[in-house]
Amino acid sequence: METNNHKDIIIFDGECNLCNGVVGWLMKFAPPAIFEFVPFQSPKGQQLLRHFNRRTDRLDTVILIDDYGAHTHSDGFLKIIAEIPKWKRVAALLAFIPRMFRDFIYKTASKNRLKWFGSSSSCTINFG
Repeated sequence: METNNHKDIIIFDGECNLCNGVVGWLMKFAPPAIFEFVPFQSPKGQQLLRHFNRRTDRLDTVILIDDYGAHTHSDGFLKIIAEIPKWKRVAALLAFIPRMFRDFIYKTASKNRLKWFGSSSSCTINFG
């Protein structure tokens, strides 16, 4: 699927307060030319999810789409963090933790994110 830009795409839950907080943090600290942020609820998010054969009714992981495909769970998150110069070493160190353990923690947080952090009726990120 052609995305008409050279930025990696991050698909996130625009109604999740935790997700919005992480995206806000990334927008502040990641170099601006690296990522495009797309709420899964948006038309573009829905189109991308269909293209990558993902569910369109809910999202249980942030999805990073780069030149190599779609990356999810802890692998996707570490690839995202590795793009931020000050966090590259942290991502490299966390990558030494076996994926099974990383994904267990990631999936536990994902499963409970709305209960722990709440939700909004719409995306709270200001992209303008």
